[in-house]
Amino acid sequence: MNQQEEIKKERRKKKLTRTVLETLLVVIFSALFLAPFYFIVVNAMKTSADASQLSIAWPSEFRILENMQDVLAARDNMLLLSFFNSTVITVSSIVILLVVGSMAGFVLQRRSGKTINIIGTTFLAGLMIPPAVVPTIWVLEQFQLFKTFPGIILVMVAISIPFSIILYTGFIATIPKELDEAAIIDGCGGFRLFFSIIFPMLKPIHSTVIILNAVQIFNDFVHPLYFFPGSENATVQLTLYNFMSMYSTDWNLLFTNVLLITIPPFILFLIFSEKIVAGMTAGSVKG
Repeated sequence: MNQQEEIKKERRKKKLTRTVLETLLVVIFSALFLAPFYFIVVNAMKTSADASQLSIAWPSEFRILENMQDVLAARDNMLLLSFFNSTVITVSSIVILLVVGSMAGFVLQRRSGKTINIIGTTFLAGLMIPPAVVPTIWVLEQFQLFKTFPGIILVMVAISIPFSIILYTGFIATIPKELDEAAIIDGCGGFRLFFSIIFPMLKPIHSTVIILNAVQIFNDFVHPLYFFPGSENATVQLTLYNFMSMYSTDWNLLFTNVLLITIPPFILFLIFSEKIVAGMTAGSVKG
């Protein structure tokens, strides 16, 4: 009897220790996430002089609304134009990724052979080989796509599609092949089978692909800078240059700009966050 009580006490002790450790880890990671966000918000509310100190002190004078007005009006409302440009690029890229990525993942998972293996290896290589800037610009210029929406959208799709195809391939492996065979027996063609039966079943992985790629594309700084230059083509991340210079920086306006361009990805994350893990782990059951 005493031995059983000791075992129960030991289990309770281990459970309490695990709970304390988990709580501590949650607090630490929450602090790591919230501290930079707090720093941005606090300095976005300050005057130019106060923000130049780059401190975490509470503002002596609140100017958040005035700062937002200045940011939105800067350089002939460039931030509003950049939101439009980034939205067009992000939405168009995501639509292509959903359709092309899911179709490619379906083919790679359902078929086998040397050709399919080579194609799959090529997509895996796309995760490791970075895009070359100068050759990509040359190709875009040859097709008259440099500095155009179709050009930058194709670049974004090319960068994001390998990982998307891998996610779709793993998820489609959990869908029984017997479902395909039954649909074909009932007279479904290839496209009808995919878009009427398979595609609607991919909602969990659609959410994962949307949130991961949308945040990455919307927040991309380097590729629009190289492949979509020009003030009329500015994306949200490039508007940070509006308040930075070699000699002085309007830190209050810069942090306000950062705060404004952070809101859309944050809202998108809140909408799809519950489905991200489910979509990414679904393909691990069966591969």
